[in-house]
Amino acid sequence: MRAIEISQPGRPEVLQLVDRPDPVPGDGEALIRVRAAGVNRPDVLQRKGVYPPPPGASDLPGLEVAGEIVGGDAQALAAAGFKPGDRVCALVSGGGYAELCAVPVGQCLPVPAGFSDLEAASLPETFFTVWSNVFERGRLQPGETLLVQGGSSGIGVTAIQLAKALGSTVIVTAGDDAKCASCLQLGADHAVNYKTEDFAEAVQRLTASKGADVILDMVAGPYVARELTCLADDGRLVIIAVQGGVKSEIDAGAVLRRRLTVTGSTLRPRSVAFKAAIAAALRHKVWPLLESGRVRPVIHQVFPAADAAQAHALMESSTHVGKIVLQW
Repeated sequence: MRAIEISQPGRPEVLQLVDRPDPVPGDGEALIRVRAAGVNRPDVLQRKGVYPPPPGASDLPGLEVAGEIVGGDAQALAAAGFKPGDRVCALVSGGGYAELCAVPVGQCLPVPAGFSDLEAASLPETFFTVWSNVFERGRLQPGETLLVQGGSSGIGVTAIQLAKALGSTVIVTAGDDAKCASCLQLGADHAVNYKTEDFAEAVQRLTASKGADVILDMVAGPYVARELTCLADDGRLVIIAVQGGVKSEIDAGAVLRRRLTVTGSTLRPRSVAFKAAIAAALRHKVWPLLESGRVRPVIHQVFPAADAAQAHALMESSTHVGKIVLQW
C-alpha cells in the first residue's frame, strides 16, 4: 500500500509518500480501504517528534479515516452489524495516512446517510473528542452556557454545532473577526476576538455575570487562571490540549468556594472499550443529528494524500475554519 510516513521529526516536508506492507488485522479488527483521512493537530505534534504514538499503534500519522471494509475479524464484524463492502468511518490510534488501515471494530461507525467519504473522514476525531469531553466529562446540560476556546478549529466547529443542537448557549473565542463571523454563521450565540477583547470580561458581560457552566480549553497555560474567573458556580473547565503551556497558577481558594471542577483528558491512549462506548453513544445520539442536517461537517480544504505536507503547513498557519482532509 501507499502511505505517508514521517521520515524524521521536523517541518511538514518530512512527510513522505512511501510503499509499506499492507496491515494485517488482528482479532476484533476491521481492515479498511481508506478513501479519505482527516488531518488533526496531534498529527502535527507527532510529526515534530513531541507526541509519539501509544504502544502498539502504527508509527504512521492519522487518527481518523473513512472508506470501505475489505476484511477483518468476521465474527467481530458480524456482531457489530458490519460486513465487507460497508462504508464506515473510524477513530484510529495511528496509521490513518495510508491506503489501508486496521482498526478495532468497536471504533467504526457507519458513514452517515448521504455523506461522502470526505465528509465522513472529517467526523471521528472531533466528534469523539467533543462528545467525551463536553457532554460526558463536562456534563453540559440543555440551557447551560458553553465557552469554546478556538471556535474555528475542527474541535470548535463541532462543539458549536453539537451544543446548539442539544439546547445550550455557545460563546466562542477566535483570533480574528472573519473567524468570529464564521462561528456565528455555524450557530454560536456570541464570538469574542481574543486579540482585541479580554475573553474573561466578555463572558461575564454576555452572561450577566453568571459565567460559563462549561469551558472547553485547548490552550491551558495562563488561560486557566482567567478561565476560572469566568466560570459559573459549580462550573467545569475541561482541558484537552496545552498549546499555551503545561504550567498554570490558579486561585485554589476560588475552586473551593465556588465548587469548580478542573479536569482534562487525552483520547488517543484510552482503551478500545472506552472508545467503543463513545462510538455507541455517537451512533445513538449524534448520528441522527448528522443525517437530519441539524449538524454538518465543515471542511476547509481537501488535499491529495501525496500533498500531506501542504495540509500540515495549512494546519500550522491556523488560517483554516473547520477540517482539513486528505484524499487517496
